Amino acid sequence: MFRIASLTGQFCRMSLAPPIQVHLQNRSTSFFSKVTAEHLWKGVTSVSNAGRKRGRASGSSRKMARDLNRGQVLGVGKINMVWPGLSAPAIRGQEIIRQQKLEPDPEREKRLTALRNKHVGVRRTKIAPLDRGWSGGKAGGRYIGPPDPVGDENFEGFKSCVVKMGMVFVMRGNTGRTRQHKSIVIVGNGNGLIGFAQGKAGDARSALRKAKNGAAKNLVYIERFENHTVLHDFYTEYGSCKLIVKKKQRGYGLVCQRVVRELCKVIGIKDIFVKADARRMNTLSVIRAFLLGLHNQRSLQSVADEKRLHVVEFREEYGYFPKVVASPKDEPVRTAEEINPNEELDFNMIINGGRLVMMPKKKTPFYWNLPGYQIYLKKTDPLKNHRTTHLRILKRYGALKSFLTIREEEEQKQASLKSS
Repeated sequence: MFRIASLTGQFCRMSLAPPIQVHLQNRSTSFFSKVTAEHLWKGVTSVSNAGRKRGRASGSSRKMARDLNRGQVLGVGKINMVWPGLSAPAIRGQEIIRQQKLEPDPEREKRLTALRNKHVGVRRTKIAPLDRGWSGGKAGGRYIGPPDPVGDENFEGFKSCVVKMGMVFVMRGNTGRTRQHKSIVIVGNGNGLIGFAQGKAGDARSALRKAKNGAAKNLVYIERFENHTVLHDFYTEYGSCKLIVKKKQRGYGLVCQRVVRELCKVIGIKDIFVKADARRMNTLSVIRAFLLGLHNQRSLQSVADEKRLHVVEFREEYGYFPKVVASPKDEPVRTAEEINPNEELDFNMIINGGRLVMMPKKKTPFYWNLPGYQIYLKKTDPLKNHRTTHLRILKRYGALKSFLTIREEEEQKQASLKSS
């Protein structure tokens, strides 16, 4: 009962109206159970129509790295929980279901594991460290096997190496911007045969296959010196790329740029030094420059037959002792009276067309002019590679040894004398 006062100061009594009964609708379904998970994820990750008109949808398809709906059920996770409206109805009869955690169920975990494994799809295979190429995630420097067989002919013993893999875009008036994968592959058998080609396709595998099979159709033979290095030192260039190639002895290894190193591996060159112009590193120009230089090599025998003289080699590993590497076959060797005094007899000058190839100067280190470094040089220079020091060590110990080795041997002798 409420008591209400009037304006005249009198009171009157007023009773409440009867209560209104409201019947709530019981629904066992909800918004989340009606809409699929795919539509829910799309609503989160996609762009609205207004944003799409303004150009905000570019690249939206690449934002999701994987299908978030694959192997997933809304409301069902690793923990056994009751989620009203997702994994259980919101209202059951006259009772409102509340969120609660249930006891662990091993059978439920087995079912969820089987469901996730069923929709995992293709996983990336783990690549061995030696097969990863120049960088772990990139295709550059990776070997992809021999080319595809042509009829009954198989490319046994051949191997293909990817030296460049990228994407190119072309803008056309009717189709707009189109994207393609571009690859450069070299193919060789490690015994002198090599070829290279480019391939373009809509996907990476097709581009690699086109380049690999195209390179197998353009094989050339490269002559080597004793099957381990180049015939002689040479200078080569193609476009803006410049290379200085040096012939090296066995066991030296491949000291060169990474594209040139892969070229040497598929050719069969094991010992070489290549100085490349680091300011102009275009992959295709490097390949063409190096192969052009190898193709233009001249055999030592051809030079000996042309000049009718012996070809004598002076190398550091032989102590600069003269070694005859080629002699004329058909005609006798010319005498000193038959040789023109103005005739060019330097082999390197003959090979390079009368030009003398000079190695680029090394940059002076920043610490070269520091006072402390100059003092260090004055103290160490008299003893560095000193001939008298070598002779003294040879006379005393019978062999060239390090100063640390000599000191350790003397300490061991003194220790043995003290113990005895």
